[in-house]
Amino acid sequence: MYVKIERCSCVSCGACWNTCPEIFDQNPCDEYSELVEAYRFCGSRAEGEVPEELAACAREAAYLCPVEVITVEEE
Repeated sequence: MYVKIERCSCVSCGACWNTCPEIFDQNPCDEYSELVEAYRFCGSRAEGEVPEELAACAREAAYLCPVEVITVEEE
């Protein structure tokens, strides 16, 4: 499952990393949401591949994001 975060539009509310810390984290430097290192594409903090067993968690985080900056796509 593909997950993307439009980090520049993130408001750092914490909805994603509080809902699904297995996938999302807060960057300590800019405080925006990012993908945890294990799921990043080529080191990108904004794009990655998430295992199917975390699909529901990823979708819930995207749904709860107040600025809708998280995209979740089935492959």
